[in-house]
Amino acid sequence: MSEMLHFTLGELLEDTARRFPDNDALVYPDRGLRMSYGDLDRKTDALAKGLLKLGVKPGDHVALWASNVPEWVLLMFATAKVGAVLVAVDTNYQAAELEYALNQSRTSTLFLTAGFKDNDYLASLRELVPELAGSSAGQLRAERLPHLRNLVLIGEQELEGALPYAELEGLGAEISAGELAAIQQTLGEYDVINMQYTSGVAGTPRGVMLTHHAIVNNGYLVGQGLKFSERDRLCIPLPFYHCFGCVLGVMLCVTHGAAMVPLEAFSVEPTMEVIQAERCTALHGVPTMFIALLEHPRFRDYNLLSLRTGIMAGAPCPIDTMKQVISDIGAKEVAIGYGQTEAAPLITLTAPTDPPELRVSTVGKPLPGVEVRLVDPVTGQTCGPGREGEICTRSSMVMQGYYNMPEETARSIDKDGWLHTGDLGMQDEIGYYRITGRLKNMIIRGGQNIYPVEIEEFLQTHPKVSKAQVYGVPDKTLGEQVAAVAKYKIPYRINVVD
Repeated sequence: MSEMLHFTLGELLEDTARRFPDNDALVYPDRGLRMSYGDLDRKTDALAKGLLKLGVKPGDHVALWASNVPEWVLLMFATAKVGAVLVAVDTNYQAAELEYALNQSRTSTLFLTAGFKDNDYLASLRELVPELAGSSAGQLRAERLPHLRNLVLIGEQELEGALPYAELEGLGAEISAGELAAIQQTLGEYDVINMQYTSGVAGTPRGVMLTHHAIVNNGYLVGQGLKFSERDRLCIPLPFYHCFGCVLGVMLCVTHGAAMVPLEAFSVEPTMEVIQAERCTALHGVPTMFIALLEHPRFRDYNLLSLRTGIMAGAPCPIDTMKQVISDIGAKEVAIGYGQTEAAPLITLTAPTDPPELRVSTVGKPLPGVEVRLVDPVTGQTCGPGREGEICTRSSMVMQGYYNMPEETARSIDKDGWLHTGDLGMQDEIGYYRITGRLKNMIIRGGQNIYPVEIEEFLQTHPKVSKAQVYGVPDKTLGEQVAAVAKYKIPYRINVVD
């Protein structure tokens, strides 16, 4: 059994930089950026001092609205080194969603880029904060965002009232190493350090509060399960604002001294180019991402055989996809995981030695130190192997709660500390778990309980179907009827494997 780590993020990075100072830490081939762990530790120290000079204090909420730019990783550690809580903002948010997140989280400092794809962040900000015109950096007073005091713009553009990110490091030049160290000594591994928003009742987003301990150890334990080491290189096309990117990507690498090779966003051919050029040994993604690689017309033009492992999660994986990942890509140890943001995020993981059929039909066993039980949604009684129940989990990695939402927190975490996931599952006789449905998505047709996941998994066994979604529609006679939408593989191709 793997032992837990007992570090804050700052202590972790310092320890990794001491052990692997010259190892690649952060690599962006398209930007010509290659940063070692020694460089990353020194750079984030300088940025942390800049944050202190800006007025950021332990416990303050600092939001980051950006795609997978290098500054995301730097700020993740710089904010942690001063004890500030990093509020990860969805890159797809529009003005109203941004307003809600910043106000609900009581964010005092916002870092942002100019935009992402066709989403103009500066236009949204000017809509929310007309007071920007004529304002000075650090002196912001906005009627619609009353907690916001500082804006820092990442990139070449300028924004009135915002500090250019490039000036942040120099801003902290007069802060001594001793001042920063003194603050770090006051921080504890069970302090909340990361907040991510998930949908809640009636679609109201909830801020999930995660600790240093939670995200450090989830990344570490998953890395142990994948047999990661300082020789691995992980391609990260998943968004950093999500746990899949920042915990299973960034934290997994930093806990093992492995190289992070991010892409600003997932795109099929650039992903293959990066894997080939950097000899990446691992790739994380949802099944549709792997399918997109396999179906790309230039797939055979790239050498992806350096890939050994990675995680597929977020949706059921068709058996033919897993077999193609193993045979055509060569990633023989790709694992299937299950979790949710509230659990930081992974709860279960398959083993590299599990046969493909077991990997696609289950989500594996609980991580070390993680308890899982199935509970009858009606009686509350624990369900044994072979019986369906709601998946509940308990560990030191479960969230501290939803920020400023005590009632929502109490609905999700019971008095004994069990997080109720809302997912339905079963355990087999050898201890592996299978996801069978979701409580709120259950379809009741004429008194019969129907779970969409079971039908989706069956539809995805068809060789022409890459993804399926099943849902309930109103029916006058039966109450609900079952409907399904399927996405076909284009072009359709049969791979013959001897």
